[in-house]
Amino acid sequence: MKGRVRVLSIENKKEAKEYIQGVGSDPQGVKLMVPKAVYKVIKIKNVSITAANIIKQEMLAKGGEAALNRGAINRSVEETDVLLMGTLKQYEQLIYKLRMQPFGLPQLAEEIREALANTEHRPCRELRCRNKKLVLGERTLVMGILNVTPDSFSDGGKFNQVDRAVEHAWQLVEDGADILDIGAESTRPQANPVSAEEELKRLMPVLEKLVSEIPIPISVDTYKSEVAREALEAGADIINDVWGFKKDDKMAEVCAQYPDVPVILMHNQKGTEYQDLMGDIVLSLAESIELAEEAGVNPDNIIIDPGIGFGKDTEQSLEVMHRLQELKCLGKPVLLGTSRKSMIGNTLDLPVTERLEGTAATLTLGIVQGVDIVRVHDVKEMVRVVRMTDAMVRR
Repeated sequence: MKGRVRVLSIENKKEAKEYIQGVGSDPQGVKLMVPKAVYKVIKIKNVSITAANIIKQEMLAKGGEAALNRGAINRSVEETDVLLMGTLKQYEQLIYKLRMQPFGLPQLAEEIREALANTEHRPCRELRCRNKKLVLGERTLVMGILNVTPDSFSDGGKFNQVDRAVEHAWQLVEDGADILDIGAESTRPQANPVSAEEELKRLMPVLEKLVSEIPIPISVDTYKSEVAREALEAGADIINDVWGFKKDDKMAEVCAQYPDVPVILMHNQKGTEYQDLMGDIVLSLAESIELAEEAGVNPDNIIIDPGIGFGKDTEQSLEVMHRLQELKCLGKPVLLGTSRKSMIGNTLDLPVTERLEGTAATLTLGIVQGVDIVRVHDVKEMVRVVRMTDAMVRR
């Protein structure tokens, strides 16, 4: 009888356990089989030939597979990327053996273990934002955008008067926003940079009024340490840096002085040249995380953003959207900002004012791949999209 056979997609141990228990297996058998039911492919960059050959030998011995540069055979190359293919059980055995090897393999074994652990199902947790709090993992959070700029790509000039900005902020709250993100400098491509003095002139009157009124956490979108310092002193709950602490070398130090203030670190770069798109993005975000943690930022307060449209053309942004789940290896909550962006406009050939449905599609795909927060202009409509997607995905 046809229809009795189907192929399952099992992403982590939690799902594997549910399926194996579902057929009525013995509890001890469930424990033994779960690591064998989850298959993962891991890419490791820039491994010495000696270390790579050991990794391949050990992985093959465990029944897994490993792909290297063909030059690894005759040592005509000094380094190679390594592509590992195997079950969690095989990785457990590989990690155990690599810990006993030289050539930097114990450290690499720990990196493999950590990356795999980060892809597992994460329980809900509380994110403290000073005297406010957010719950991560229970549902997708919605960050509403408030631009107090004259030249933002979508709504520049609409809310750069204090009264209008405050009125719009309250509308975003009523529409269901969980976080309010205030930007006082346009970060659209080709936008003219503004001084910290000008940014503060735009930001502070609005921020000072909102921190005493708005019940949800307030994020300030800035990459300047001087602006961040003033905003934090005024009561901002979150700092959102589109350059991931890399534009201003004092940003990490300033934010670290506020241990209960989360930071959002976005990937960004000049130009659109990459050797390995997702590999380069993950490496750059890892560097931003390291900058933050070395300065003293609480590791539990770091959120990452792949930076759709920043240092990426349309095709690259679409590729990142397709591979968002690869960001899980960093073990940080992920924020996705696609609202009304050129990726949507170029794909659908639509102006900024007609990108609502395209935005909805990107949010849905992001939630399916595990993003925790979405940053949007159209809060009322996107809250509905998020709730419907959550009902299907966050079972």
